[in-house]
Parts: sequence; C-alpha cells; structure tokens
Amino acid sequence: MTNQTIANAERELYLTLLALAQQQPSAYEWLKQLPTWLGDIKDKANYAHAPAYQASVARLPELIVNTVDLNSDVLTIEASLSKSQRKQTTALLKQLMPWRKGPFKIGGQIGDDESGIKIDTEWHSDWKWQRVAPYLSTLKNRRVLDVGGGSGYHGWRMAGAGADTVIIVDPSCLFYHQFMAIRHFVGSADAHETGRYRTHYIPVPLEALPAHSQLFDTVFSMGVLYHRQSPFEHLQQLKGQLIKGGELVLETLVIEGDANTVLVPHDRYAQMNNVYFLPSVAALIGWLKKAGFHDVRCVDVDVTTIEEQRKTEWMTYHSLVDFLDPNDHTKTVEGYPAPMRATLIAKK
Repeated sequence: MTNQTIANAERELYLTLLALAQQQPSAYEWLKQLPTWLGDIKDKANYAHAPAYQASVARLPELIVNTVDLNSDVLTIEASLSKSQRKQTTALLKQLMPWRKGPFKIGGQIGDDESGIKIDTEWHSDWKWQRVAPYLSTLKNRRVLDVGGGSGYHGWRMAGAGADTVIIVDPSCLFYHQFMAIRHFVGSADAHETGRYRTHYIPVPLEALPAHSQLFDTVFSMGVLYHRQSPFEHLQQLKGQLIKGGELVLETLVIEGDANTVLVPHDRYAQMNNVYFLPSVAALIGWLKKAGFHDVRCVDVDVTTIEEQRKTEWMTYHSLVDFLDPNDHTKTVEGYPAPMRATLIAKK
C-alpha cells in the first residue's frame, strides 16, 4: 500500500499559491508555471533516479505521530515505531542517501537520543541555525523564501519560528524527495488554523522563479552565492523576491581581506569545481550596497570545522576532512584558505 504524501503536499502548495495570488497578483505567474515545475522533477528523462525516489517516499509507513518539534535542533517527530516499521523506514530513508542537511529524528522521544531513527546528516545544520537565528527580525506571520534549501531542514526551522508561509526552492531531485520523506512524518503538524500546510518545496533554482515577484518578507540564501557565476545577478534575483523593506539573510564563503579582496579559484576549491567568487566580508558588504540593499551588517563569521561537516552513516562519501590539507587544516587541498562562512543581513 502506498501513501499520497507527494500528491497531498503538491496540492497544498497549489492552494497556498492560489490564496496568495488573490492578495498578490504576481503569484499567478508562479501558479502558471507550477505544473511544469512539478512535472519536470518526476520525469525520468530529466532525473534517472526520480521513479526510485518517488517509490521510496510512497512506501513509507503511516505512523501514529504524537508530537512534532520544529524548534528542536534535531527536528524530532515523536511517534510509535514498531521493530518492523523501524526496519522498513530506515531502509527506505537510506535509499534517499546522501543526507546532507539536518539532523532529523523519527519515532523517538523528544530529548532521548537513544530511541527512534536518527538521520545524522553530513552537516550540523542546527549549528548554522543557532548562529543565524539570534539576529533575524521576527519570522512570526511572515512569508519566507529559502533559496537552495537542500532537504528542507532550515525551512522547517523557519516554520518552527512562526513563519506564516515558507517556500523552499532547490533544483535537486534527491533533496526534493528527502523533503517529502520528512513531510510524510510531519503531516499537518505545521498547519495553519485553516488546516493549510505552511512549509512547501518547489524543485527549481532561484533563476527559474518569476522575476520581481516581491512576495516575501524574508529571503534566505545560505550556501549559494559562491556557486553563482554572476554574484550580482544572484543578489538582484534575491532582491526581486522581497517586498520593500524586506530582509535578506545571506550566508556564503568568504576570505580575509579588505574591500577589494576577492578570491577566484583557478580550478577547484575544497574539491568543488563550481566555486566562483569568495569575497572578503568588506567586499561583500560593498556588493550588497551596490545591488541596492541598505542597513547591511555582518552578524557572524565562522570557520567550518570537521565536526560541523563530516562523513556519517547517512552520508558515506568524502567530506570536509578529505578536502583540507592533511598536514594543515587551515588550508584546502589546493592551498587556498580553509572554508570560512559569513552571515550578512540587509534590507531592501
């Protein structure tokens, strides 16, 4: 017997955009493109693994869920889980590996690390959230866009912080289905009083969205800017999604230096071949101001450690320790400064 999790989630997304369009006509452009966006991600011609991912989500068992804590560092779904359900669920979730952003726990008691299925992801995404959250304007009753949201961990945390609507965008077929797996167990725990879901996922990149929609009070772009060949274009696209006075939360790789310092890796950076621009914090502040943002401030700078990003049972490939100089963890294997991330907040 299969569940209807994906179909239900997609219907909820449609109804949310329809309600939004009645207040903000620019959302009708999203509605027009939604069938294509949702059809493309399931097309085997586009993504060879799509049918297998769909099947894994569809076969997840129905559990009796007691509580869901979207405010917990380990996003916890407290539920009754028999031995057979635990075995089946673990096997299905492992078919959606690698799990990069989390962590999640399904079936355990809140605060009990020994029970349930703990999805120990490559990234301690909770650490990033702890660094960012204290500096945010309230998310309560806000519309939020999370760009490059991966499995959706941070999107769930935004809903946990009281956001009215969270839309995650990321073009990864795998991450979309990871989100749907977690959605299956979260169920309606994030719903409004109306019964509508608050957390949604559209499997497209930012540049596929209608430009200048101006639909969101807060836009997050965390871990995306350095993958863009044109950083100013990315900043303009982010600005176009914000209402006037809206808040941008930008987290990206940076390097030490003055307002004119920008690293452009010749080939790879920490074994990534799609890293283009690593500015200093001062340069990044200048970029944001040039793009038309104001009240720009850097709220956090943090060197990524091998404790925060590492290989786990749920992500068995090479991770950060393999991308650093084995004799000097202050450098990448290519000899560049090791990953350091800054979070900046700015207003439109």
